[in-house]
Amino acid sequence: MIVLNDVSKIYQIGESEVYALDHASMRVGEGEFVSIIGPSGSGKSTMMNIIGCLDMADSGQYLLDGQPIEEYTETELAKIRSRKIGFIFQSFNLIGNMTAAENIELPLIYQKIPREERKERVAQALEKVRLAGRGRHKPNELSGGQQQRVAIARAIASRLSLFLADEPTGNLDSATGKEIMELFHGLHRQGSTIVLITHDDSIARQADRSVHILDGKIREVAR
Repeated sequence: MIVLNDVSKIYQIGESEVYALDHASMRVGEGEFVSIIGPSGSGKSTMMNIIGCLDMADSGQYLLDGQPIEEYTETELAKIRSRKIGFIFQSFNLIGNMTAAENIELPLIYQKIPREERKERVAQALEKVRLAGRGRHKPNELSGGQQQRVAIARAIASRLSLFLADEPTGNLDSATGKEIMELFHGLHRQGSTIVLITHDDSIARQADRSVHILDGKIREVAR
């Protein structure tokens, strides 16, 4: 599903070139659960942005489902992001003046899903993340763990095949973080592909495989 071949991303800082990714290669199979672990500034988020088609590599090749990403137009990449990839961030990225249900429904509106089907998908997603009674609540009326569940429900409702999670437990206490990881394990059991970025080794070990990254280089791939 995901193939990175000798991918580099370079940023110009003053007169210096800094490799955020330095000839990185990695494969993630369909239905696999992979964690990417490394300290702050190691290149984890840059790799996720490239995998999620939010940024392009400066060299090397990224294949998604066998197709080179650089061959797509910006419009085509936007469709891939909305129809194939679910993003789950540490900061939840919910719209504050919308209810939980409305946040979940919004991507479905962009996908032109009929209204009745949208409502059904939202209800099912809220049930799956155990927030069936919280659909009318706005983000500031929910705990951090509940907001993260809404973010996951938003991706679930869109019926996406690939979930990219950037430090999804980073703002949560350990008990709530465990609950969020249980949701990811449930998605994985149902066949979803999950790439999870973390600096926490205890979180990384829960994946099928851990990719260790440091200074933009993949240092180790451990099972």
